[in-house]
Amino acid sequence: MATITNSKLKLLYLMKIFLEKTDENHSLTVNDLINELNKYHITAERKAIYSDIELLRNFGMDIICDKTRSNNYFVASRDFELPELKLLVDAVQSSKFITHKKSNDLIKKIEKLASIYEAKELHRQVIVADRVKTMNENIYYNVDVIHKAIQENKQVEFKYFEYTIDKRRKYRRGGEKYNASPYALTWTDDNYYLIAYYERYNDISNFRVDRITDIELSENNRYLPENLKSFNVVEYSKKIFNMFSGDTETVQLQFDNSLINVIIDRFGKDFFINKKDEESFSITVEVVVSNTFLGWLFMFGDKVKIIAPDRIKEKMNELAQKVADIYKD
Repeated sequence: MATITNSKLKLLYLMKIFLEKTDENHSLTVNDLINELNKYHITAERKAIYSDIELLRNFGMDIICDKTRSNNYFVASRDFELPELKLLVDAVQSSKFITHKKSNDLIKKIEKLASIYEAKELHRQVIVADRVKTMNENIYYNVDVIHKAIQENKQVEFKYFEYTIDKRRKYRRGGEKYNASPYALTWTDDNYYLIAYYERYNDISNFRVDRITDIELSENNRYLPENLKSFNVVEYSKKIFNMFSGDTETVQLQFDNSLINVIIDRFGKDFFINKKDEESFSITVEVVVSNTFLGWLFMFGDKVKIIAPDRIKEKMNELAQKVADIYKD
């Protein structure tokens, strides 16, 4: 029995050694493999190693033999190539949504998908301007509960907080729990949001997942009104800015030609461009007209203009006047 167990462990440790200590630039001979196995208190003969390598190949491992002075073996391909792992590390490291602690934990796990030599190349420091990591370590539990609620068609209960000027948490509604019917999770403007039907407002509401605490699965089934059962999350996300919800309106905008890439990044390419003159174009889009939306337009200065409706033009004029009044002595 001990011999059989040892034989099975030998194959598993051999796989571990290949994955950890070989790549296209680092190979091991049969003697090297035997020595590495000895570190795990596993003994092996040369003939058995050849047989085990063939078994691992049959299992699907891409083990190549470089026949130079001696046979040198290495793993030639993996589920993730090194450039893909670098991309994942950069995404984790630069994400505002993932805490510093969780970023380090995830990167260590990503490194295990490469050899120990390639893992050194994943020790990257990605600097992203104005990037502040979230401070809520419960965010991963929150996401898990929300996904489970959607799968099981259940409502969720949670507390929701914001920060005060002294940087302390202040729970909304005096700490009373929210009850909501989760519809979807979306990642917008580098934050995770819960999109849910909130009966108190009788409408769709958005909640920052990193500002949710004490979340629990409710015994009540989700309630989704008939008019929201065909709700399109992608289209909804295009219309709102920084997840500030409200009434959707059709707005006609005129932009300087230099802003075309910004507009495509924001709205995609599913809109008609009306060329106004050699320097500008106009588009008609449906958006939730909030101060956040007007502020987004405001940052482009005189390179954007609201054409219609007049009510939104007046709202922008009032906002611009308020800003100008602040700087009057």
